[in-house]
Amino acid sequence: MALTLDDIERLFAERGGEQYSGEPVTQLEHALQSAALAEAEGADDALVTAALLHDLGHLLHDFGESPTMRGIDDVHQYRALPFLRGLFDDAVLSPIKLHVDAKRYLCASRPGYYESLSADSKRSLALQGGIYSSDEAGAFIAQPGAEAAVRLRIWDDLAKVEGLPTPPLSYYIDRARRCMAA
Repeated sequence: MALTLDDIERLFAERGGEQYSGEPVTQLEHALQSAALAEAEGADDALVTAALLHDLGHLLHDFGESPTMRGIDDVHQYRALPFLRGLFDDAVLSPIKLHVDAKRYLCASRPGYYESLSADSKRSLALQGGIYSSDEAGAFIAQPGAEAAVRLRIWDDLAKVEGLPTPPLSYYIDRARRCMAA
């Protein structure tokens, strides 16, 4: 069953105040900061919406606090897709689906990237398959939506600043409304 934008707002209202595992921000703060970073770099409505919703899968299933500490990969990048399909097209869905693999790609292709990851992000990387080989990295970046996913991943990494002011959720929901599937 597809979510509506009202459902998404309700989900953030109910669970967005939860701590973002191992980081000094809540799930909602992380989502808003990701969207704000995308907007600041001139991303279109679809990519700003993907940035806002990239971790929605964490809110749809409760694995408790810091599942990576217990060796659990929550595959959040896939969990939200069935709920968002029909509401958005691939311009929103592909970056969400690929943002975890984009981390694996960036670790393989960008010197110093791995070292910049938080402890929780390094733990999840190991659970998510680890750093890509050069062949895997090449295959990843050749996929449709991979470049957008890499941009999203960089914003995702930066969106962990305690107390950073952002526009409210309603502002980004309005942007999401503009890129809904026909």
